[in-house]
Amino acid sequence: MRTIIEPFRIKSVEPLRQTTREERERYLAQAGYNLFLIDARNILIDLLTDSGTSAMSTEQWAAVMRGDESYAGSESFYRLKKVVDALTGFRHMVPAHQGRAAERILFAVMCKPGHIVPSNTHFDTTRANIEFNGARAVDLPLPEAADTQARLDFKGNMDVAALEALLEKEGAERVPLAMLTVTNNSGGGQPVSLANIEAVKRVCARHGVPLYLDACRFAENAWFIREREPGYQDWTPKRIAQKMFSFADGCTFSAKKDAFANIGGLLCSNDDRVFQQETNLLILTEGFPTYGGLAGRDLDAIAVGLEEVLDPDYLRYRIVSTGYLGRHIADRGVPIVEPPGGHAIYIDAARMLPHIPREQFPGHALAVELYRHAGIRGVEIGSLMFGEAARYELLRLAIPRRVYTQSHIDYVVEAILEVNERKQELRGFEIVDAPPFLRHFSARLRPV
Repeated sequence: MRTIIEPFRIKSVEPLRQTTREERERYLAQAGYNLFLIDARNILIDLLTDSGTSAMSTEQWAAVMRGDESYAGSESFYRLKKVVDALTGFRHMVPAHQGRAAERILFAVMCKPGHIVPSNTHFDTTRANIEFNGARAVDLPLPEAADTQARLDFKGNMDVAALEALLEKEGAERVPLAMLTVTNNSGGGQPVSLANIEAVKRVCARHGVPLYLDACRFAENAWFIREREPGYQDWTPKRIAQKMFSFADGCTFSAKKDAFANIGGLLCSNDDRVFQQETNLLILTEGFPTYGGLAGRDLDAIAVGLEEVLDPDYLRYRIVSTGYLGRHIADRGVPIVEPPGGHAIYIDAARMLPHIPREQFPGHALAVELYRHAGIRGVEIGSLMFGEAARYELLRLAIPRRVYTQSHIDYVVEAILEVNERKQELRGFEIVDAPPFLRHFSARLRPV
């Protein structure tokens, strides 16, 4: 049969609250037109992020009951470590309370003022943690990726020639590490090929620069490789993931994405000296290395999630469902980053709303209107989030794992198409107040 159904059944439900347009207008004004500042109870369909918003399985909830809350040497830690070791092959692993905590520790240990950290595209917290330590985050995506409408199988790849040129110009002493984000979140949720990971590793190894993966969505990336890269069609997602990790010297990982967990992260490394420094900092800010800021029950839930996420039936459904949303709006005239990614659909707001200049945040204007019209919350990935470093003006609609049904997605499609019909009415925004780092989380704005 051609119909792809959800490979699970619903055992517990949570009610959604319907709001009126007038109520949503009031909530927007009270929040300074920042969707992060609107209470979740006033959101109908929440596509702000796929981070920590997954529905856990019966096996994960059972694992929660096995959680060992010992301060040191918890059995939950060793159950997680066994799974991570088999998957990644890294010598060292410590948990952290989420991905950005792992990033903070990594860059605090490895980065100094004047350093440069190249990536295919850094995400917001990654960039902020690099810059907070005085280093510079440099994006080296494929030149072809600048065209949001270009349909490339692996549009998330790093520009290997540009990486070689950077290392030749700056010298390896100024580049403490390189990173590959898989999938490439800020680049439209696009996958990275195994060939590209291997090519980046060769360049890094030749210059003595360690390669780290930002592996938040490693399983989705592995599925794209299985579907699109010649030679891997008969490989299991787990085997492909192991191959991906084999080219890296370490990784950061948010378990709130491809482990179905509501909290948690990992920091892995093959370098004994670096790992000792990371452990020292982890003890200072996160906790003892066998719990790292997490409860034992969280560690057990992550261990189960890391195995469940590699199920081919789940990954097939996940990618098809996201693609369904993307194709149904793109084929009706809404410009998206092509082709549809794994965890989210990215609407090209600059192309959709050319009458709104980038300094008035077209992606944010579209996000506000989608909430006002239908109670749907997305997030801007553009000049509000990245400032001058923004390469695109996008609205990201990130789909939580195992949470929404097909009728929810159909509702989102209908709402987007209705907003698109009157897109000329939309106007931009200006910032009233914002912090110096990660301003999109707490900035307050007003309509222009």
